[in-house]
Amino acid sequence: MNKWVRRGAEVLIFLLVLFSVRYWQQRDVPSGPAPVLEGRLLDGKVVPEFSGRPYLVHFWATWCPICKTEEASIDAISKHYPVLTVALKSGQIPEVEKYMREHSLGFPVLNDPEGEISSSWGIHAVPASFVIGPEGKIRFVEFGYTSSIGLKARLWLAGLI
Repeated sequence: MNKWVRRGAEVLIFLLVLFSVRYWQQRDVPSGPAPVLEGRLLDGKVVPEFSGRPYLVHFWATWCPICKTEEASIDAISKHYPVLTVALKSGQIPEVEKYMREHSLGFPVLNDPEGEISSSWGIHAVPASFVIGPEGKIRFVEFGYTSSIGLKARLWLAGLI
């Protein structure tokens, strides 16, 4: 019996730590209407307007090992669904472009060399994914690694898929 009580206590402590970390990561994340994203993408195009359509906003960094494991999923999703990514403190445009070429990535990137855009979204850690509904409101927020299936499920729930 003591063995089960100990295991139960360990599970409860683990869950408490897990949810505390997730709460801390999301403490400044906006809810309701998504903050405006403005500027030019790496390819020189203006950030698209997604009014009336759900889309994914993904914050990442070239120096983030978890982001590297997730980038193929983001790239695959971007080929079929509206996606906008923000490169957080990853250097100037030529450095981010080089990274994109070296990793054969084609998703649209808004560079955020000083972290100003990320701060306006309450980002304290990457990767971070936001699913924005067709009405422009934040529907889902996920910090840390998210599988391709997890991303697709959130997009489906937001009506994108």
